[in-house]
Amino acid sequence: MLRRLASRVYWACSRWTLATEPAPVRPTVLIGAPHTSNWDFLLMLGIAWRLGIDIRWLGKKSLFAGWRGPIMRALGGIPVDRSDPGRVVAEVVARVRAGERFGLVVTPDGTRGANAHWKSGFYRIARETGMPVTLGYVDRTTMTTGLGPTIELTGDVQADMDVIRAFYADKAGFRPELRTEPRLASELPDA
Repeated sequence: MLRRLASRVYWACSRWTLATEPAPVRPTVLIGAPHTSNWDFLLMLGIAWRLGIDIRWLGKKSLFAGWRGPIMRALGGIPVDRSDPGRVVAEVVARVRAGERFGLVVTPDGTRGANAHWKSGFYRIARETGMPVTLGYVDRTTMTTGLGPTIELTGDVQADMDVIRAFYADKAGFRPELRTEPRLASELPDA
């Protein structure tokens, strides 16, 4: 109740407009892209709280150090040890298989800087759990943010990523110069 109230106040005062499809009706992997600024975090919380989505999100483990740890966990954070990304996928899959129900927010472009490709963890988690993928976005050119369509992955990485790329083609992110093209390493020519 308090979260929904906070989100209403946030959206009433924000320069950003929440332009979204309805919340997914079942647990989903929520892509947060383009991820180019720390402000994306506030927008993500505002979206989830406004739509009443119980979320978990992956964040680098340094965010959970000291006094910030309890706050980040209360906001749904799951610490990630970047030196062992495979373990993170296994832990999330185990949580889902154990019956936890939540939307998992993932920023596949990784850090807030321009990268060569997206990380594939979101794809592996969705395929291994049978969860659909919801395309969340931030678009500075229109000052809109929200959720786009929810899609079922087919296992055809190229075809699935073509759908994802088409959706994000006109989305610029908070800092457009740091945007990473939605492409997995396995799709690159030298992969």
